[in-house]
Amino acid sequence: MRKTFVGPRLRQLRREHRQTQAEMARALGVSAAYVNLLENNQRSLSVQVLMALSDAYQVDWRDLVRDESSSKLADLRNAMQDPFFASTPPDLQELRSAIDHAPALVDHFLHLYRSHRTTLDRLMRQGTGHAADDLMASSPEAIIHDFFRTHKNHFPELERAAERLRSAEPCDADDVYAMLKSRLERVHGLKVRTRSVEDMGAALRVHDNETSEIRLSEALDHQNRVFQLAHVLCLIELADLLQALTADSAVTSEAGLARCHVELANYFAAAFLMPYEPFLAAAERTHYDVDRIAAAFGVSFEQVCHRLTTMQRDGASGVPFFFLRVDKAGNVTKRFNAPSFNLAEYGGACPVWNIHTSFRTPGVIVPQFVELPDGERFFTVSRTTDRPVFSRDTQDRRLALALGCELRYASRLGYAAAFNLEDDGLFSPIGINCHICPRQACSQRAHQPFFVELPLDTSRRGNTRYES
Repeated sequence: MRKTFVGPRLRQLRREHRQTQAEMARALGVSAAYVNLLENNQRSLSVQVLMALSDAYQVDWRDLVRDESSSKLADLRNAMQDPFFASTPPDLQELRSAIDHAPALVDHFLHLYRSHRTTLDRLMRQGTGHAADDLMASSPEAIIHDFFRTHKNHFPELERAAERLRSAEPCDADDVYAMLKSRLERVHGLKVRTRSVEDMGAALRVHDNETSEIRLSEALDHQNRVFQLAHVLCLIELADLLQALTADSAVTSEAGLARCHVELANYFAAAFLMPYEPFLAAAERTHYDVDRIAAAFGVSFEQVCHRLTTMQRDGASGVPFFFLRVDKAGNVTKRFNAPSFNLAEYGGACPVWNIHTSFRTPGVIVPQFVELPDGERFFTVSRTTDRPVFSRDTQDRRLALALGCELRYASRLGYAAAFNLEDDGLFSPIGINCHICPRQACSQRAHQPFFVELPLDTSRRGNTRYES
C-alpha cells in the first residue's frame, strides 16, 4: 500500500464530532501525539488506523483515502491565473501547502471564484435584467462537467462493468451490432428495429416499454446505431450503478440527474465498444492516429476523441487529453478535459484557435500549437464532423472538434512529428474568452476586457477599435 496522508480530512472529521485530539486518540486506540502527527501529514495512515477510523466514525475508508489534490491544484492554478488577480500569483509550493493545510478554505475560495465566473458569463450573455438568484445559479452543464472533472473523466466501476459484459459476449468489432441486438432480445425481450425518419419524427432512438422495442432512426449511421444500443444496455443493466455513482454528487435536480446518467451511459458505451487495454495499446501503437483507431474498433472519429479523454487508469494511463466540440456559431456543445486546460463553458472561444477555421476544410485534420496568456502551451488538432441529416432543412449540421494535450505530451502524437517543438514561432497566442483575455495588440479582439485597461491614443489606430 502506497503512503497515504489524510491530515486535513482527519482534522475535519474530528471537528465534525467536536472532539479533541486526545478524545479521537482514545477512540482509535492510539496516542494523542500520533493523531497530531497524522493531522499535520507527518505520518502516513496505516491500514489498522484506517480500519479503526472506519469503524469508530462510520465512514467509508475510500472517502478518507481519495486523493483529489491534483485536480484541485489545477483548478486553483487556473483561478489564480485570472487577470482579476493582478498581483504575482502564489507559486506551486504555496498552492500545494494551501490544499494540504487549509482544504476547506481552498474549497470555499474555488466555490466563490466559480460563482464569480458564472455571474460574469451570464451577465455577458443575458444582460443585467435577470434576478440575482438566476445569475448566481450554476448551469446544469457546468455542474455535470465539474462532476466528470472531479473524477478525472475516468470511472473504474463503469470500465469494469464494460469489461465484464464484453467478456460475457465475446465477438469481433464487426459483429458487435449483431451481438448487442441478440443480447437485448435474449436477456431483456427487446426487439431492435430500424424505422424511417418520418416514423421517428425528431427522435434518433426510442425505447418503447409497451411494445418491447428499441427503435432506431435511419438517419443514424452504423457506428452511431451500435453506440446507441450499447448506451441502452447500460441504462437497463447498470441502473443501480449509475444511481450509486451520482448519489453523492452536486447534481440534485431530477433533470440534472437524468442528464448525468445519460453522460455516464455514453461513457459506458465508449468503454464497451473500445475496451481499455486494447484501445490504449492501439493508441500507443499508432501514435494516437484517431482515424486508424476508429477503423480498428469500428467507431467514429468523434467517439475515439471522447474515449481518449478517459485514459486515466492508475498505472496504465494514456496522454491526458481535453476535447471540445463547437457549432458554427461558436457554442460549446460538448467538452471533457483531464488536464488543467480551462475550457470555455458558454462559447466565445478564441478565434485565433483553429477549431473555428477547420470549418473551411471539412474532414481535414488541422494541427496547431497554442499558448495561453499565462504561458501554458498546448498542442491541438481540429477537424469537422457531420450530424445526422433528416431532410433538406437539416443539411450542413456540421460541428468542429478539437482534441488537445499539454505540450510535454506532443512528442507522443504522430500529428506533431513534423514540427520542431523547440521553435517558439510555432505557437499561436490564444485566450479563453475575449471578455477576460488580457492580450494586447490582438487583431481578433471582439470585446473590451473586463479587468484590463487597454491603451487608447487618439493620435494612432491600432489593430482593433479597442486599443491603439
